[in-house]
This record gives sequence, structure tokens and C-alpha cells, in this order.
Amino acid sequence: MNDNIKISVIIPAYNETRTIGDLISKIRSLYPDFEIIVVNDGSTDDTAAIAKNAGAKVYSHPYNIGNGAAIKSGIRTASGDILVFMDGDFQHDPEDIGKMLEYFPEYDMVVGARSIKDQASIWRSLGNKIYNWLASYVAKFNVQDLTSGFRAIKSDVAQQFLYLLPNSYSYPTTLTLAVLRTGRALKYIPIEVKLRKTGISNIKIFKDGVRFFMIIVKICTLFSPFRIFLPVSFIMFCLGLSYYFYTFLASRRFTNMSALLFTTSIIIFMMGLISEQICQMRFERRERGVAADRIFGRPTSNDE
Repeated sequence: MNDNIKISVIIPAYNETRTIGDLISKIRSLYPDFEIIVVNDGSTDDTAAIAKNAGAKVYSHPYNIGNGAAIKSGIRTASGDILVFMDGDFQHDPEDIGKMLEYFPEYDMVVGARSIKDQASIWRSLGNKIYNWLASYVAKFNVQDLTSGFRAIKSDVAQQFLYLLPNSYSYPTTLTLAVLRTGRALKYIPIEVKLRKTGISNIKIFKDGVRFFMIIVKICTLFSPFRIFLPVSFIMFCLGLSYYFYTFLASRRFTNMSALLFTTSIIIFMMGLISEQICQMRFERRERGVAADRIFGRPTSNDE
């Protein structure tokens, strides 16, 4: 990687007084030239003061908005060419940052993938496996860790997807799928996650699990809707065909239910085709607009 490339480390923090100072000190000792930004997400303790005294640039929210909102504030504030996201609870080892940066500029984003033993519980591990599989289907790429918050990404790429990121913990899911579905290069590297020194995870298995699922569906329908519409259409068609065979063998009849299922499958299929065309036109329009802005020297959305 070019030595002239500037790196910004973005750390969202909420009530992390026991760990934030040591984390910043270690980052500064390993990478003295890096910009360190701590986004204080409405902490009620001395997180902001400790981070500032440790040498970080602090941006504070007036109240707790969410982990994703803190990441978005960090992206807007950072001046680096490559942005590194990591948690403020010292679960992520700063030494792994250097390993990530070795893959730039060849890759657009590098993500630290956790092993099974690093998962908080067996249920979290099982849930992540299911979401990794679903995301792999959507993105046509082997997603190893969909929800890892330890990652490095080119600043212009992060800026492009800023409007998509939610305010909650599910921003890694959105960012991963957005990068993959727009044809950018992603690299996973294995990392070891340390045990939390204080507190417990705020992620709820069922509540946040449903949210992750909805985000995967949302991103899929935004970037590649046919990956959702086609399987649903096929399932409806198979149900109609199966029910027709059953009624034909039982009473030699073609029922209204079979007709409804066949018709529904066709409608869903046609809706998928229309959505795919709309998606393609939207991206073509966006690319033409960005190209025109660059030709005439106008600021693009990535420059704002």
C-alpha cells in the first residue's frame, strides 16, 4: 500500500470508559500517523473526555442514536482515504488493522471474519451461519461473516453507500451486501476476538435477527430483485402444479386454487422482471450522472 494514503480509524463508543483509553493508546503506539476518531454516541459517563485525553478526535451525539448512526457520523468526519471500523470495547485487536491494510488498494473492503468459537453463544453462531448462507445466495459470493464490525473500506466506497446504512447494529450487513452487489472486491481475513472486559452485547437474537433478515431482503430487492422474486414465483408454481396433480388424481378436476397459484406465480415473475429493469435503469442513470459530474468538475455525492 502507498505510504501517502491516509488512514482513519473510526470507533463508535457508548459508555466505554474502562476500555476506550487503552484502545486508543495501543492504536497510537502501533500506528502513530493514523487519524483516530471516536464517535461518542450519547454516553452518560466520561467516554468522550477519556478518548480526547488519549489523543483521539471526538465527535459526540447529543443522545444515543445507534451504532450505525455513529459509523455514519465517523464517515462524514473522517479525512482518510481508507476507513477502519472497530468496536470500542477492545474486542478487536489493533494489530489486525495492519493485516487488513495489506490488501489495499487491490480490494475495496477487507473484513475480519470471526471463528465459531468467537461467537457469543451457540444460538448466535447458528443464526450467523443462516444469515451468511442467505447473504451468500443474494450476493453470489461466499460471505464468511456478515455481521462483523471490524473492517476496512475505501472512503469513496463508504461515502457512496452512506444513505443506505441504518442507525442500528445492522450496518455491517448493509455495507457488505451493497459492496458485493455493486461488483466491488471484498476480502475476508481470519481474526480472533477477545472477550468483553465490561458489559454485555446489546444485540437481541430474535429482534435483531428479524432485522438482519429484512435488511438482506431489502438490499437484494434494491440491487438484484430477481434473486427474491424468482424463487417465490417458482415455489408458487410448484404448489399449483402439485395441487393440480392431487385434484386430478382424486377427482379429475382442475380447481380454482390451482388456477390461483399458477396465476400468482406468473404475476410474481412479471413483477420481478419489471423490478429488475427499474433497478438497471436506476444504476445506469446514477453512473451517467457521476460520470458527467466528474467531466464538468461538479462535486459528486462521494465528495460531499
